Amino acid sequence: MSPRRRRTRPAGDPSQHPSRAQYPARREGGGLSAAPRRSGAPPGRHPGQRGPAPQRSAPPRTAPRRCPAPGTAMPLLSVPKEVAVGTAMLGVAFATGMLAGKLYPSLVFGSQSGMIRKNNPLRQYILDHSLREHPILKKLRLLTADHPSGRMMVSCEQAQLMANLVKLIKAKKVIEIGVFTGYNALNMALVLPDNGRVIACDINEDYAKIGKPLWKEAGVEHKIDLRIKPAIQTLDELVANGEAETFDFAFIDADKESYNEYYEKCLRLIKKGGIIAIDNVFWNGKVLKPRKDDLAAQSIHRLNEKLLRDARVNISMLPVGDGVTLAFKL
Repeated sequence: MSPRRRRTRPAGDPSQHPSRAQYPARREGGGLSAAPRRSGAPPGRHPGQRGPAPQRSAPPRTAPRRCPAPGTAMPLLSVPKEVAVGTAMLGVAFATGMLAGKLYPSLVFGSQSGMIRKNNPLRQYILDHSLREHPILKKLRLLTADHPSGRMMVSCEQAQLMANLVKLIKAKKVIEIGVFTGYNALNMALVLPDNGRVIACDINEDYAKIGKPLWKEAGVEHKIDLRIKPAIQTLDELVANGEAETFDFAFIDADKESYNEYYEKCLRLIKKGGIIAIDNVFWNGKVLKPRKDDLAAQSIHRLNEKLLRDARVNISMLPVGDGVTLAFKL
């Protein structure tokens, strides 16, 4: 729209010149503006004019741009393109992050279990400043790490905690359910007295064969009683042989679907004041929201809830390894 022409008023006494209100103000092209009119004068008629208003065809004009009224949304096209695109991308990123946080919280927020991952420098710091590993233990750990299933081995810092507990309570009889290559069995056997023993339960002798030569090299082979059969069968045999409430310590780290049964049988075999250590109670964070098709997570979660209310024991759940619960028999 072209700029309005500027009109000048004659100089002199303003009273000698007609007021703007006495005639219609004109725009470019001669169209009438919405000038003030006297009361009763019909629209489009001069205040002093009689008869019908003359019909004039107003020339086309461009409507003036106005700011939107309060509460009216600003048209999208009035927003710079870069701002609109950036805002949309931020919205998509936020929505994607929220969805990923719900589906894969460990990717977004870190591990749900509170574990310190193996590649975390802080974990290496912990090992450098707390691990006191027997040379034969280290040798077995490195051998196990090279095995295709080496990830099943209990973490070295957790094994050290188990050994320290065994030594603290002056244990003589220990049960281990789930031996694998025997790293943890060796760790506990090293702190047991010469007449102590570990009843080591597993169903795979091939794994145990990796550790057996090192048990002998460490001079504790006679302390480890390896029984290759279902652990439930071994535990029932111990009860039948009159060994109920004669064991000091039990470590459960086998098939997760049988955790509750292992716990109940160990509770019969452990004496008052004894300790049952249950491994993998976090199950890599899956216990937070167990899927219906994850029987292991379902089993561990049910046992975790049961232990919380079990008046037969005092418990402590610790973020060590993949999580371990210590149940102290009352």
